[in-house]
Formats: sequence, structure tokens, C-alpha cells
Amino acid sequence: MRVAAIDCGTNSIRLLIADIEGTNFREVTRLMEVVRLGQGVDKTGQFHPDAIARTLAAVDIYAAEIAKRGVEKIRFCATSATRDATNRDLFIEGVFERLGIRPEVISGDEEARLSFMGATKDLPAADGPFLVVDIGGGSTEFVFGTETVESAKSVNIGCVRMSERHFTGDLPDPGQVAAATEDIDEAISQAAKLVPITKAKTLIAVAGTATTVAAAALDLPEYDRYAIHLSHIPAEKVHQVSQTLIKMARTQRESLGYMHPGRVDVISAGSLVLSRIMRATGAAEFVASESDILDGMAWSLV
Repeated sequence: MRVAAIDCGTNSIRLLIADIEGTNFREVTRLMEVVRLGQGVDKTGQFHPDAIARTLAAVDIYAAEIAKRGVEKIRFCATSATRDATNRDLFIEGVFERLGIRPEVISGDEEARLSFMGATKDLPAADGPFLVVDIGGGSTEFVFGTETVESAKSVNIGCVRMSERHFTGDLPDPGQVAAATEDIDEAISQAAKLVPITKAKTLIAVAGTATTVAAAALDLPEYDRYAIHLSHIPAEKVHQVSQTLIKMARTQRESLGYMHPGRVDVISAGSLVLSRIMRATGAAEFVASESDILDGMAWSLV
């Protein structure tokens, strides 16, 4: 069966088209557009008209791709920013006009379940229990389990939210870094009340912040998802990369070969979130996974 999954987060919107037969999974195409749908939502509680326009322009591209590829089933999930926006119906109806389906505004728990399904698919159960950490634009999910989710918590410390809240200039000053760190640590401690974050055998980190930090740690000349997928990144490397990115000017971050243009403004805060998670969990390393909520959504269709 040919399926399409669209994941619309706070920072990016992504499409995966795949053929799934039994346990066989073949990726047909995978696309990403950074649209910053969550622009200003943390402050205003509403979608900005420009953000909706950017996102629906990307949906137009994806609708054409889905039609061209002969997709049989579609699932469209919207996450943190859409949960928070009071004018979400403008966006939902815009998607319906283009695709004939309305996005599911999924809960943090469902987001966690789908991320876990996607992230652990390529790893043996013997590597569990797993802690899957999904650092998005608006929220971060902590998901613990071996073959199924045993506990999960979503907290509002995504890379866009932390950037808008704390890293307001080009180079954050020590006070801003300290305030962001305090905010992040408080959210991690809330997650730790429900999720045994120190008990996992394997920490898996998914989504663009984690894979970009992995690219930096691996010193890749350009972004290479095959080199990044299932790479083991030591905690010490994560802390070093985070400190380096926080001290870099925007022009320096822009010039990094592996850096997606849409991530330049939010990677410093995102890397700090990952660094604080590594400290809180005590994990010696994380496994970077290119399989995430999109893959989980695709599997959920069969």
C-alpha cells in the first residue's frame, strides 16, 4: 500500500510517501519545508497570517506530489503550535481545501506514541528500554518503553519557543543562556516526574535539532541523513557543539554546510535543550535517528 504522512510542527512541515507491505517499508520520497507556522504563537496565542500563508504554500507542493505518486491513504498530523493557536481553524480549513482531509491536531501523548513507533523500528528490542526524545519547534516529547510506550510526557521547550522566549538577539548573552537553561531544566524535571528518564538503556533523539547536532558532532561537510541515521553521539560532544553554536554569530551558523537555512535562527536554543537533556538523563551518548513521527504515522496507516 502506498501511504503519505504529513507532519506539521512549529518550525517545519514534512512529507513522507512510502510503500508498506507487511513488515517491508520502502521510502518513495521525503520532503521538508521550514515554514515557521508557530511564529509568535508563544506570545500571541494565534497563528500569524504570513505563517499560515507559508504553510499552505508548502501544502500545495505536497498535494501535487501526493497526486502524482498515486497515494492510497493520507494522514496529516499537526502538533504543538496548532494545539496552542486559537485561530487554528483558518489553517485546518486551508488544508482541507487543498487535500480533502482535515489535519488531526494530535495530543502530546499521541505525538509521543508515533515518535516512539518511528524511532525504535530500526533497533532491536534488546537495546531497550528506550528513551525517545523528540525536540520539536514548540514542544519536546519524552517517551519511555521497550516494545510499546510505558510512559510519556510532552513539555513546552521546543527550539522555536525557547528562541523566541530567550534568545532574542543574534548572540545570546550569559543572562539569556542562564534564563533559558533554568526554563529547560524546570520542564525536564516536570517530565521526569512521569517518565523514568535515567532508566533507559538507549537514548534516541529524533527530529531536526538532534540530527543537526549529530551532523556537527560528526563534522560532516554537508547534511547526510544516511551518515547521521543510527550514529552514536557522545554526551561530551553534544555539550561542545551546543556551546560552539551558542557563541556563533548568525553568519557563521549560516555558513555551516550541514545547516538547513530554516534552522539557523533556532539551532542554538535547540542544541541547549539537547545538552540539558543529556545532563539530566546521565546518558553517555545518544543515538541519532532519522526515523521519527513521520515514519510512525506511515506505519499507523496499515
